[in-house]
Amino acid sequence: MASKRGKQTVRDMILSLMAIAVVAGVVYIFIPHDDKADPVKAVDYRVELLTARRAAPYPVAAPSGLPEGWKPTSVTYDQDAGNSWHLGFLDPDGKYVAIEQSTSPAKLYISQVSQKAEDTGRTQEVAGETWQRWEGPKYNALVREEKGATTVVTGSAPAERLAEMAAALRTS
Repeated sequence: MASKRGKQTVRDMILSLMAIAVVAGVVYIFIPHDDKADPVKAVDYRVELLTARRAAPYPVAAPSGLPEGWKPTSVTYDQDAGNSWHLGFLDPDGKYVAIEQSTSPAKLYISQVSQKAEDTGRTQEVAGETWQRWEGPKYNALVREEKGATTVVTGSAPAERLAEMAAALRTS
């Protein structure tokens, strides 16, 4: 009797798996989906920007007048973590660019948000402002320290895109 019982258990398990596969197939067929849809959704950061500009002890930067194709993907302001402002984008080529600002100690903060990039000792003029150039294995960055805060434009995008974002930054 034990051998018959073991066969029934295997048979029941196979029947259960087939029933689950049928239900999953029906769900897949009848639930609308778009295989060509962009999996990264754009975020509206206006409310968080206004909130951060009221709360932060420094002028909070955000881009204005970026050309078509830039997509905002993430936004946070954390008062408890050094008044940290983060605004992430995908550039028109799908590379990541982020604006990071904080009152945290600059060297540690820059290394953290730029994925361990290091100061090259070189500078770059962007829209009449001087930025420090940092380079790293994962991200490069443009860095400015002023008005009690550190501003970092960083990401996997090429230097030209980082400069394009830095040139678009406004604090009001």
